[in-house]
Amino acid sequence: MARRLLLGLAQTAGVVLLVFALTEALPGDAAVALAGDDPDPARIAAIREALHLDRPAHERLADWAAGLLHGDLGVSLASGRPVTDALAAGSGPTLLLAALTLVPLVPLGVGLGVLAARHEGGPVDRAVSAVTLAVYAMPEFALGILLVTVLALRLDWLPPTAVGYGTDLLAHPAVLVLPVLVLLSRPVCSLGRLVRAGMTEALASPYVAQARRYGVPGARVRWAHALPNAVAPAAQQLARTADWLLCGVVVVEALFAIPGLGTVLVDAVAARDVPVVQGLAVVFGLVAVVLNLGADLVARRFAPRAGVAA
Repeated sequence: MARRLLLGLAQTAGVVLLVFALTEALPGDAAVALAGDDPDPARIAAIREALHLDRPAHERLADWAAGLLHGDLGVSLASGRPVTDALAAGSGPTLLLAALTLVPLVPLGVGLGVLAARHEGGPVDRAVSAVTLAVYAMPEFALGILLVTVLALRLDWLPPTAVGYGTDLLAHPAVLVLPVLVLLSRPVCSLGRLVRAGMTEALASPYVAQARRYGVPGARVRWAHALPNAVAPAAQQLARTADWLLCGVVVVEALFAIPGLGTVLVDAVAARDVPVVQGLAVVFGLVAVVLNLGADLVARRFAPRAGVAA
């Protein structure tokens, strides 16, 4: 745990440096974007001075890093409000979508994997593998458009987007059905295929064969002996899925007009609002580090020998 924590701190520091370097390399100028329809050089120079954009990069990096250590992500160039306000405004819908996706993800993914492994090589296994592979190969935007066309426009069962429903999405649960279906589709397939591969290997292992010789019931063999070793690699996949749900659902939020963190990031990039982009990127990187750290510890708990070997 100590080694993983130190590695996580080093990764976080690397994320901070990388985010600052990449935003510095972005084309364009925030002062020019803020000048709007009056791109007068004097006005642009005044904006750069007011926003401290005329200072050397290393000084701005030092000030920004010092603020991060105190929880200060900076101030938006577009709105003049703290970046944490933008995070707070977009975090609710994103966290709601992530929670509604993760709750059914684990039982569905594990159940599909165990079902396919139990009938390895049979019609059920081939059907599950074919369907999961086909759904996984379909991009989110293509699946979203297909679902909107069929379920919203033709059948009129569900609203196509969240436009006109505000930010309180729980008050209109029908709005969440299509986004959650799209978000759930690929993670279920990848998790199920990983569990299926792990279960197939575990069920063919000597310790499972020995348990069967001792007369251990088949259900206990599958769930108590084989599954813990099969879900160890799936834990990392689940962490990557949670990271993607919290930080990378830009396409889905844009497609269904969900006012989440992905939408905030897209708007900030369009407005050349560098502090918001930097703050969101650092938070996203920190979330990824924490989730993968937790996944490593969970995988070690389920398969201690694998963790030692790693």
